Amino acid sequence: MKIKVEYLEFMWPMRHFLITCGDISGESNIIAVSFCMPVSKEPPLIVCAIGRGTYSYKLIKSTKEFIVNVPSEDLKAEIYYCGFHSGHHVDKFKETGLTPQPARQLRVPIIDECVAHMECKLKQEVEVGDKNLFIGEVVEAYADEDIVKGKKKIEYAKGDFPRKIYAVRFKTL
Repeated sequence: MKIKVEYLEFMWPMRHFLITCGDISGESNIIAVSFCMPVSKEPPLIVCAIGRGTYSYKLIKSTKEFIVNVPSEDLKAEIYYCGFHSGHHVDKFKETGLTPQPARQLRVPIIDECVAHMECKLKQEVEVGDKNLFIGEVVEAYADEDIVKGKKKIEYAKGDFPRKIYAVRFKTL
C-alpha cells in the first residue's frame, strides 16, 4: 500500500547554501537556501527560490545581485540560525559571528567562513507558487584551494528530512 507523503522528503539530502544579498557598506543579509541549482553552463546561470516575504527578497529586488556561498558542515548551527530567523528582525552576520568580506566584483558581501562563492547578477525573475526564482548569471566563482584540489570535501546535508523546517506543510498530511 502507498500512502500520502511530503514530496520534499524524497528530494533529500540536499546541499544547503547561504545566500548573501544587499550591500557590504549598507544593509546586507544572509538567507539559508536549499532550493538552488545550476540551470545553464553557457552562460553560467544559477537559480535560487526565495520567498517573497523575506528580507533577502527585498534586497535582491533592489540591488539585482546576490552571492551563493557554500558552507562546510561545521557551519550547521549558523545555517539553521539563518534559516529560522528573519533579517527583518536581526543582523544575521552579528548574531552568527559570520564574517562579511568584500566580493571580487559585486557590492554584496561574501561569507569568509564559507568554502566557495558564486557571485551572481540577477538576469531573470520568475514567480512560482509561494516563492520567486531568481536566476543569476555567475560573474565570478572561487573556492578554497583545498576544496579545488580535493584535499577537503563538502558534505551534503546529513540526517533525516528536516521536518521542523517544513512543519507548516505537514498540517495537511
